[in-house]
Amino acid sequence: MKNMVHIGDKLRRTFYMLKTETQKIEKVVSLLDKARRIFFITGAGISADSGLPTYRGIGGLYNTNTTDEGISIETALSGKMMEEDPAVTWKYLAQMEEACRAATYNRAHEVIAKMESVFEEVWVLTQNIDGFHQAAGSANVIDIHGDIHKLICMECGYNKEVKDYSALDEIPPRCPDCGGIVRPGVVLFGESLPQDRCEILMCEWQKGFDIVFSVGTTSVFPYIAQPVMEAKRRGIPAVEINPGETGVSHIVDIKIKGKAAEILDEIWKSGFIKS
Repeated sequence: MKNMVHIGDKLRRTFYMLKTETQKIEKVVSLLDKARRIFFITGAGISADSGLPTYRGIGGLYNTNTTDEGISIETALSGKMMEEDPAVTWKYLAQMEEACRAATYNRAHEVIAKMESVFEEVWVLTQNIDGFHQAAGSANVIDIHGDIHKLICMECGYNKEVKDYSALDEIPPRCPDCGGIVRPGVVLFGESLPQDRCEILMCEWQKGFDIVFSVGTTSVFPYIAQPVMEAKRRGIPAVEINPGETGVSHIVDIKIKGKAAEILDEIWKSGFIKS
């Protein structure tokens, strides 16, 4: 009998949670009905639905305190280490690339790309370096941390795009023009954000947005949390889609707990958004 009561309570709580999340989705659809310009902030959580592991936490690639070399993953993936011992940095960059090699964009990326045909403008600020937003068809992507598939020579500026690191002759790879070390076009720890992308971000924010989404990011970095804080300051509705609590959960107007692909698909299929 106790087990039956426990199961009944659990079912009631689950039903209540589902009902609550449905009401929140309906509220988001209502806000979108009045919107022209939309801003998305995305992190590792949106690509987790593609089977990519996050880099920290349960199931993360680097959820231990140190690497094989006895240093933190942040030190291994730093600009300083790339300069001093590129083999160490490349070891972990190659692990990251291998982890996402067979994956591709998911429904969450698709929905965001589809929204470009519905609204006046849709912009995406992403921390991810997998290129999934662009592959799904999004045109206005600010990949603030770069793209792991774009390689650049550290000596002469030679560059090329490589979809699969297994095609590289050696790691670290060397430039065919000057023999220098080649690195991915990503922002490593301790390095500055790309100025051109920062300028685009500032320019678009000056134009204003009607609604802001934070999707699958813990919002640890100030420049990722800042757009949500700015939305709050300006009175712009802010929505968070994330199964856990984050640095902006207490700031947003609507917090929807769930996976990005599932929630964005429900938003797309609800109300006025069809197909």
